[in-house]
Amino acid sequence: MKLDLLLRNADIITMDPTRPAAGSLGIWQGRIVGLDDDLDGLDAAEVLDLGGATVTPGFIDAHCHTTWFGLGLGELDVSGARGLDELYGLLRDAVSGTGSGAGAEAGTWLLATGFSQQHHGGLFPDIAELDRITGQRPLLMRHNSGHMAVVNTAALRQAGAEPPSFPDPDGGTVVRDAAGRPTGLVQETAQELIQQLILPYPLDDIEAALERATRYYASEGITSFTEAGVGGGWIGHSPAELGAYQRAAASGRLHARAQVMPVLDVLHALDGHDSDSPGAAPAGLDLGMATGFGNEYLSLGPAKVFLDGSLLGETAAVSQEFCSHGHKDNTGNVGYFQADPAQLRERIGAAYAAGWSIAAHAIGDRAIDLAVDIITDCQATYGARAVPNRIEHASMTRPDQLARLAEAGIAVTPQASFFHDGGDGMTASLGADRLPWAYRAASFLDAGVTLAGSSDRPVANGNVLRGMQAFVDRRTASGATFGNPDERLTPRQALAAYTSGAAAATGTADIKGTLAPGKLADFTVLSASPLDAPDISGLRVLATAVGGRFTYQATTTEFQHAALTRQSS
Repeated sequence: MKLDLLLRNADIITMDPTRPAAGSLGIWQGRIVGLDDDLDGLDAAEVLDLGGATVTPGFIDAHCHTTWFGLGLGELDVSGARGLDELYGLLRDAVSGTGSGAGAEAGTWLLATGFSQQHHGGLFPDIAELDRITGQRPLLMRHNSGHMAVVNTAALRQAGAEPPSFPDPDGGTVVRDAAGRPTGLVQETAQELIQQLILPYPLDDIEAALERATRYYASEGITSFTEAGVGGGWIGHSPAELGAYQRAAASGRLHARAQVMPVLDVLHALDGHDSDSPGAAPAGLDLGMATGFGNEYLSLGPAKVFLDGSLLGETAAVSQEFCSHGHKDNTGNVGYFQADPAQLRERIGAAYAAGWSIAAHAIGDRAIDLAVDIITDCQATYGARAVPNRIEHASMTRPDQLARLAEAGIAVTPQASFFHDGGDGMTASLGADRLPWAYRAASFLDAGVTLAGSSDRPVANGNVLRGMQAFVDRRTASGATFGNPDERLTPRQALAAYTSGAAAATGTADIKGTLAPGKLADFTVLSASPLDAPDISGLRVLATAVGGRFTYQATTTEFQHAALTRQSS
């Protein structure tokens, strides 16, 4: 056998407990053949001397919004604004044609992304000022949580939602002042009132967005990701969104492996034989496609269902009311479910009966109770799934819920990426008594719960190295430690979250997540080891490879010297 690629003179962190370290790694036809002495006597078409650089399994982001992120790269980014005056200035520049995202004709939509009231002293824009800036041009400015958006009167008028008599949709709110006038904030499912005026995006635009996004991913060492919701609801971009993924994969424009979650909204009744799912009317996609369909590059993941809202938006379903703080009186506010729990139970059960694993967005502890109840009932009736059921975020987990999650084999995806920008705001909302429940990490592992690293990008910064450091130090923007300091992870545990842990949570541990013979040759080359770096976020990604093919190579002289000493034979 002649290898396709041989990596040597490397510090290889395999994340395989049976063989945790190596210095050489051989690749043939996209798979790992062996390490170190496994390779004795084998030639290679290409030999890459890494000069002591560190190699880890390719990073896996187990929960992100790739289409949204890629589209946002072409929209007005307001995430850098600090203070409403600066935000208004960005919008004025966009309308006048002098700023990023500018140049559209009057009457066309002004789309902006990355807004957070945390950047503006807890304040939201004044809709009267937005109207003065935008005139009759409709505005949709997404909140970085994804659970609300800021719009102007022109957008509300197009949606028919301006009058005080307009009824709020189930699971959402058009926020109004005491006189019934809209404030410009639309929460949760109310965003669909505006988005349906823009959707669907053309598949060409989505495919281009996927290419932009996954090139960016490759530069950060990401080789696999899970797209957390496509096809419908307020998170989808087209009923044919999966088709854009297929086209991007076929044309070489998808630069990382993708597991794609359809939202529960797009599943529909399947009129199969009565014996297919005794006791339930199954709901799925046509032809009976379900979780696991696809290949190693593009596959269907669990069905995504939203049970509640967000902590930053204070719409998560919690058992104790949010704390009042700043300008916000939260008396009586315990958040809400995005649909009637009985209806959610019925719809999730129908999807599970059709073969789908479930990924339940549950932020508050009350929502986690509901998710665990429904999933355990489904598992008891229809059996376990090869791709684990998951709770997305699991942000407020009470101590008594840990054992239930572990016993049910439910994976969790808490985002350390939220700590820096959102930690101080969430601390104010939760108060000291509940803060130790927030965004657990170490206690999940101690309880035996599968923990997957993820970013929720573009809700938060998706840089994996920053996410790893956040798991280790839990620092907020103010320098405080977010939540319980005992929830901090070791560097190895943090690396595992984005490699072996994420692979386990996505049902792909048999082919990725560790560097071992027979597994996919997905790896990341770093400037130094994250296991002993004083600041993991300060490391540099030198190269990224998917199936042994480089999707990214740095152009720095350091990489030229440390990673491009190539020999051909």
